[in-house]
Amino acid sequence: SSSMASAATPKYNSRSLENDSIRRSSRDGFTRDLCEEIPRLPGETRITDKEVIYICPFNGPIKGRVYITNYRLYLRSFETDSGALLDIPLGVIARVEKMGGASSRGENSYGLDITCKDMRNLRFALKQEGHSRRDIFEVLTKYAFPRSHGLPLFAFLNEEKFPENGWMVYNPIEEYRRQGLPNDQWRVSFVNKRFEMCETYPSILVVPYHSTDDDLRKVATFRSRNRIPVLSWIHPENKNVIMRCSQPLVGMGGKRNKDDEKYLDIIREANGQISKLAIFDARPSVNAVANKATGGGYESDDVYHNAEIFFLDIHNIHVMRESLRKLKDIVYPNVEESHWLSSLESTHWLEHVKFVLTGAIQVADKVASGRSSVLVHCSDGWDRTAQLTSLAMLILVYCLITACVNCTVFKLESNTSPCFFQRIGHGEKNHADTDRSPIFLQFMDCVWQMSKQFPTAFEFNEQFLITILDNLYSCRFGTFLFNSEYAREKEKVMMKTLSLWSMINSDKGKYTNPFYTKELNRALYPVASMRHLELWVNYYIRWNTRMRQQQPDPVEQRYMELLALRDEYVKRLEEMKMTNSAKLTSPSASSSAPSQMMPHVQTHF
Repeated sequence: SSSMASAATPKYNSRSLENDSIRRSSRDGFTRDLCEEIPRLPGETRITDKEVIYICPFNGPIKGRVYITNYRLYLRSFETDSGALLDIPLGVIARVEKMGGASSRGENSYGLDITCKDMRNLRFALKQEGHSRRDIFEVLTKYAFPRSHGLPLFAFLNEEKFPENGWMVYNPIEEYRRQGLPNDQWRVSFVNKRFEMCETYPSILVVPYHSTDDDLRKVATFRSRNRIPVLSWIHPENKNVIMRCSQPLVGMGGKRNKDDEKYLDIIREANGQISKLAIFDARPSVNAVANKATGGGYESDDVYHNAEIFFLDIHNIHVMRESLRKLKDIVYPNVEESHWLSSLESTHWLEHVKFVLTGAIQVADKVASGRSSVLVHCSDGWDRTAQLTSLAMLILVYCLITACVNCTVFKLESNTSPCFFQRIGHGEKNHADTDRSPIFLQFMDCVWQMSKQFPTAFEFNEQFLITILDNLYSCRFGTFLFNSEYAREKEKVMMKTLSLWSMINSDKGKYTNPFYTKELNRALYPVASMRHLELWVNYYIRWNTRMRQQQPDPVEQRYMELLALRDEYVKRLEEMKMTNSAKLTSPSASSSAPSQMMPHVQTHF
């Protein structure tokens, strides 16, 4: 870690929680709760609490008290001593609705319905007298959707301290240098330093050496949202590259742009090969053609003579959102048992995962085979494009990224400027916003599929992936806030918030795969066949107590115990070697028999 990170001294242990109040004895000898004890992060404040009946879909109605802070919803049961029944960051909440009316007569028919972004719903019944529901409804909507009420996201209030500074994990210049860039064919351009050319691109771009900044500006006029082709990754041996961009603005009239055509030729020639540039358009071909009606389109063979285009049939954000909704319907609250396989198939979720993985494999194979460089785009070049380029890099460079477990998602996804705010809707109450879509979840599902097929190849474990997804919504960290580097700089995210990687780096053992085996120079091509893809039960169905898998995994637990035992024996052996080397250097040691120098070590194996 950096000197800046190591110099930071933790003021709090982030895992130690403050008490909201303490049980105190009154003068009459009875113990009274001024307020139940609830966990709080530094910077977290309690707003209100309310007696409720939690309508648990698995165990029926449970009486308890719900506490709302500026960060979480916390439920404690009156009926059991098991502590918290629910502990949910408010950022996870997508929608709060009133259930029933003043005239409702059914048992537990009056209260609140809460829809969450992490595959579950909550229902609370309340007493009908007074304004019991109105007050808690207003508080909950205010703090679950702070941006809609002029309040800051909790990440800007969080006062946790960690020994690591996660913002130092990724530096684009250092990452390009690690790839051997710049070189005689590729240069670093600062044409977008102040985000003047493209607000949604990073400030530092790698482009062909033989293209000027003026050339880049001309190309930008012919690409949707000015997102020109820029380098994502270069193969260390054959020097083929993965480029990303948005669609060309061809339109119904078939417009051309000589600067754009010349620029793609320069990209093709950069690695000294004469084969055509492979363009992977993530969209179904019919959608790409339809986009001409709104001014977009694709690179036609008639115009781009030195390029060949492949359509990958990955559907848009609206299709993915609807697919996840269908998946949620069959896994929560009850798993569809009678026609499980046909119900799962009807959601098309795994089919979409298959198409994303298949596309990434094609991109990776084209580059690794040495046949040609590739250019990847969809419509605007951020959702499907980011998925494909990130997964292709994961397939090709795993031997490099696994050395730094927490860098994986940061390097491969965050720096491609995905629209986190638009797709997740952080702090916004408009649950019906059509810009929302589970694009990042789908990417992480693809990573999980790869980790299942190659269980020893990745240094991170499943908990790592789930922790990232949980904090995608939580608003506890600044890592996934806003849509672009420009927006994050404008909001001073790195100065005012903590990075998720600060927490992960401070407890790496929790997120490390004990079965990881380091291998070099081996691309990981997953099998994208439907027969080999699985539903990620530990994520999508984790709230169903009847479906929960044994935690922790007993095989993994035993393996970790054996690794710890091995480390202990290695340590003891080193100590004995040092002791014996000290004896050998002393005069009295020369007369000792060899068998006396090495004591017998008993093992449990």
